[in-house]
Amino acid sequence: MEASGLLIPLVVACGVSALMTPLAWRLAERFGVVDRPSERSVAHRTHIPLLGGLAVAGGFGAGLATALWWIRPAVTTGHLAGLLVGGAIILVLGMWDDRFGLGAGAKFTGQILAALVAIGAGFEMGHLTDPLTRTTFFFPPPVAWLASLVWIVGITNALNLIDGLDGLASGVGAIICATLTVIVVQAGLPFGVCVGVALFGGLIGFLPFNFPPARVFLGDTGALFVGYLLALLSLEGYRQVTVITFVVPLLALALPILDTGLSIVRRARSGRSPFRADRLHIHHRLLARRGSTRAAVLQFYFVTASFSLIALSFQDLHGYVAGLCLLVVLILTLRLLANLGVLSFGGSEEPGLPAAPAGAEKEKP
Repeated sequence: MEASGLLIPLVVACGVSALMTPLAWRLAERFGVVDRPSERSVAHRTHIPLLGGLAVAGGFGAGLATALWWIRPAVTTGHLAGLLVGGAIILVLGMWDDRFGLGAGAKFTGQILAALVAIGAGFEMGHLTDPLTRTTFFFPPPVAWLASLVWIVGITNALNLIDGLDGLASGVGAIICATLTVIVVQAGLPFGVCVGVALFGGLIGFLPFNFPPARVFLGDTGALFVGYLLALLSLEGYRQVTVITFVVPLLALALPILDTGLSIVRRARSGRSPFRADRLHIHHRLLARRGSTRAAVLQFYFVTASFSLIALSFQDLHGYVAGLCLLVVLILTLRLLANLGVLSFGGSEEPGLPAAPAGAEKEKP
């Protein structure tokens, strides 16, 4: 695949996203879709426009159309339609939540519907490859559908959960997207390449407006949409190539997954609802240590990029070497989490955060 075939849709997606971002924030201001931080939030700025996700979606759509025309991948109409229809459901769900607010039940219902649309179109986790022996185990259809449903809904919410500081979800999403795109390029999956390049361009075009101090936020519109597409992109590579084990996308998405899992355990141990917001996420810990949003966000980028490089390296590891490296990664990850105090589940909800840090996006439950 020639570099020009990737560069053109990337530039189109980036340009359209950048041009649409001012339009999206004016639309948000016009209809009152703005952030109103609560007392639980680390943000003290008010009326920052949401709906930045519309610009990302617009850039993604333009980039994907260009990539499909330029690269011409072999993809069925149903497979493409599943991605677009599911993405549209998530986009509308996020817009409604940003404007009117939705309960957890309504959110999950919409996300499950979008996930089922994608699974029905062929985005599924149908097998598991042992990273030690490279032996592939194929799941019965009901198990494959359930595993795929949990994966899509989980990753969709994982990215939404880390959308708590300016530029965090958009930058982390771009890093993960670049990693998954490299994986599908190396695997020779043209449609996955089209999706990855288009999404990466849409995020990069939006990021200058969202980087601390942000002038516009992704909102649930964007965070859910990006998380959903990352879930499908990881399944696109997973679906067709058995040498890409479950470990690779898992490592690329390690931080959002860890943050989500730890949040659920932490709240369950303290007898609180898993949907109740707190200020003990990994990005809150980094903010407390660094003292500024920009420093915390950049460190989160660095850790995400480190996990992504590890994920890419795992494609060339085999047998017990892969197992040993995975063990080392696990030990270092636990050490990192312990240093941040994230493993102290019974701690206070206020980890020494600055009183009013500049550039803190709204809190996510």
